Amino acid sequence: MRQYILKRLLLIPLTLWGIITVNFVIIQLAPGGPVDYVLAQYRGMNTDAKSQFTATSEVKTESSSSKYIGAQGVPEDLIKALEQQFGFDKPWYYRYGKMLKDYVCFDFGKSYYRDKTIIELIKERLPVSISLGLWSTLIIYLIAIPLGIKKAQYDGSRFDTLTSFMVVVGSALPVFLLAVFFIVFFAGGIYWQWFPLRGLVSDNWTSLSLFAKITDYFWHITLPVITMVIGGFAGLTMLTKNSFLDEINKQYVLTARAKGVPENKILYGHIFRNAMLIIIAGFPSLLIKMLFTGSLLIEVIFSLNGIGLLGYEAITTRDYPVVFGTLYIFALLGLVLKLISDLTYCIVDPRINFEKN
Repeated sequence: MRQYILKRLLLIPLTLWGIITVNFVIIQLAPGGPVDYVLAQYRGMNTDAKSQFTATSEVKTESSSSKYIGAQGVPEDLIKALEQQFGFDKPWYYRYGKMLKDYVCFDFGKSYYRDKTIIELIKERLPVSISLGLWSTLIIYLIAIPLGIKKAQYDGSRFDTLTSFMVVVGSALPVFLLAVFFIVFFAGGIYWQWFPLRGLVSDNWTSLSLFAKITDYFWHITLPVITMVIGGFAGLTMLTKNSFLDEINKQYVLTARAKGVPENKILYGHIFRNAMLIIIAGFPSLLIKMLFTGSLLIEVIFSLNGIGLLGYEAITTRDYPVVFGTLYIFALLGLVLKLISDLTYCIVDPRINFEKN
């Protein structure tokens, strides 16, 4: 097992390099960029502000032959200053090499538009995404696994039919529609104002007592977490049911029953270990989804400043340091979680030995 862990750890830097390289190439080929974004903002300025900037620059404006779409009518020194500020005055291979060198040292640079480093931005936003992701994943597993096991035990019964209807409804409802429904009914939209509309904690959170802080925290995350749980438990429930059904119909289960082994011992002593393998394999992807991608709409609708919203804002504004920095951290976290998942295989079923593969 040590040899397998060492191989996986050595593959992590190579995988990260591949991910960053592919995305760097895509960014270079994609139209638009931070310079174009700022030029678009400049061209949207009011006439007085634009004329004042042009008068103070005392240079000719850029012609239509510029490589930037919105450059016509913009002072040349502004374009050059923007290129220097964003590093686009250097060739692509210089920027690529510098990025790789900095990333080895976990130096992700600073945001183009915020006077903060990428690490500072992630530290600010990470508590929100961790809160949503961990609580949602934990509750989804606590609901979906027991429910899936019961559905497998009573396959075809009235209980299975009723719960299947609930699962179908949960998977069919869009997450954003659930979020809007909860806001309208329970967050002061039209009916009741039982829960707050925005933020992870209240403005006076620091002045509250310990018990009041805990209560305030759970008061704020209740609706977002419930929304994510409803939207995410259906797939894991059906995966659990199908996995257990597949094991229940195997020969070793029939043999154990013929020998008079109690049903609970068969279920949790034999079937559980084998059926849970595929469920454990899906844990890293579910956690990453809940942490970063699944919470994006929730963060926007409930006004929660998390990592998902940070990445979305960075893409729309072409804030490349934030895009690459968050991508690097997400990929690294996903690779580590995948390794942890493989190690959990061995804990659940000691017969598995990855070193033989």
